[in-house]
Amino acid sequence: MKNNDKNHGLDRRGFLKRLGLGAAVSAGAYMAACKGEKNTNQGQIALTPISNGSMTYRVNSKTGDKVSLLGYGCMRWPTTPDGELDQETINQLVDTAIAHGVNYFDTSPAYCKGLSEKATGIALKRHPRDRYFIATKLSNFAPQTWSREESMKMYRNSFKELQTDYIDYLLLHGIGMGGMEALHGRYLDNGMLDFLIEERKRGRIRNLGFSYHGDIEVFDYLLSENDKYGWDFVQIQLNYLDWKHASELNPRNTDAEYLLGELEKHGIQAVIMEPLLGGRLANVPDHVATSLKQFDPQRSVASWAFRYCGSHENVLTVLSGMTYMEHLDDNLRSFCPLVPLTKEENDFLYRMADLMVQYPTIACNDCKYCMPCPYGLDIPGVLLHYNKCVNEGNIPQDAGSEEYRRQRRAFLVGYDRSVPRLRQADHCIACGKCKPHCPQNIDIPAEMSRISDYVEKLKRNDA
Repeated sequence: MKNNDKNHGLDRRGFLKRLGLGAAVSAGAYMAACKGEKNTNQGQIALTPISNGSMTYRVNSKTGDKVSLLGYGCMRWPTTPDGELDQETINQLVDTAIAHGVNYFDTSPAYCKGLSEKATGIALKRHPRDRYFIATKLSNFAPQTWSREESMKMYRNSFKELQTDYIDYLLLHGIGMGGMEALHGRYLDNGMLDFLIEERKRGRIRNLGFSYHGDIEVFDYLLSENDKYGWDFVQIQLNYLDWKHASELNPRNTDAEYLLGELEKHGIQAVIMEPLLGGRLANVPDHVATSLKQFDPQRSVASWAFRYCGSHENVLTVLSGMTYMEHLDDNLRSFCPLVPLTKEENDFLYRMADLMVQYPTIACNDCKYCMPCPYGLDIPGVLLHYNKCVNEGNIPQDAGSEEYRRQRRAFLVGYDRSVPRLRQADHCIACGKCKPHCPQNIDIPAEMSRISDYVEKLKRNDA
């Protein structure tokens, strides 16, 4: 992420003027506080009814499968008050999704502290096997799991947990993390990729692909070897902010325009992850949310991001991690059926993206791969609180003003409410153990240091 200091030259009045809202957005709407006030623009769900039997499907060009354009991401299953996965609610979510035509469910041995596959398998087993497609991953991130024996154990355990004798869509997980060295260690030198290709021939894997994070050298290499590996699909991060700004926000990331373009050249369909950037495109700055609602009052803020992804023809399915029924209902409205973006709407979203990067957030999507921290930090909690305050305009800049004092209090009080003090950024010792696990390539120790220094500065400027 680039240093935010360079963006301070554009004040909020100038930001609103460039947005084109003028007086239509009050300062109060823009400055909705971090202190827990309800943000009606960001939280508003579309009120249009869900059309039964009208799910939009895309055809897998290799198998002929009719895949629902809305895919269910199983990384954020709901939990009970004691922290256990809430199987009853998970079953209800799966039942509702399948009843409305969702048939693609994406999980991993790494999700939900290793429990997602089991919970997903329990929920899906209650339905006929031909009504859904299971996608899971070989998530052998840790070097101790790189051996053929450990990787094979993980692969075979997925069948057990998911209660199935074949996997519809199997992915090499997090390709690009660790560069070419990790690719060789995890999949090439141990013979696992060759084994998975044989499993595809035997029918135990119906489609073989990979999910991409980070190192473009690895992405380009695997596509250059497509004649050898025969990739059936590739999972990439795509949304209207990352289309042209991914590398600007994080130099280690690659713009989605390039990724999708390369897949199209090779005739490979894309599965989309992070259409909401970990929720950030459902919780956009208030002035952007107001503009979206003015453009189409009947649609939620989140629906813009989903329609954007679904409007790309080479997209097979768009994944969404839907923890709550209202999220599922809203997303069903976006895809039952999909109303593709017009050119005017598409250009409008790109203008919103150009403005949003003026106040960039940290690229955390709350995947929790960085957790647990050996020193007890709540890393996602720290980053998400900072992002929330950026989006809501509570990043104090001009010391001494009344606005500064209000913003300062909102940031600090909200910080203590969101993250226990013993788990805040100032307890980071920069051990670096979290860095290799971040699929967004965030320099977590650097961000912890920056936020810690910023918090100390706010505390010193007591007023």
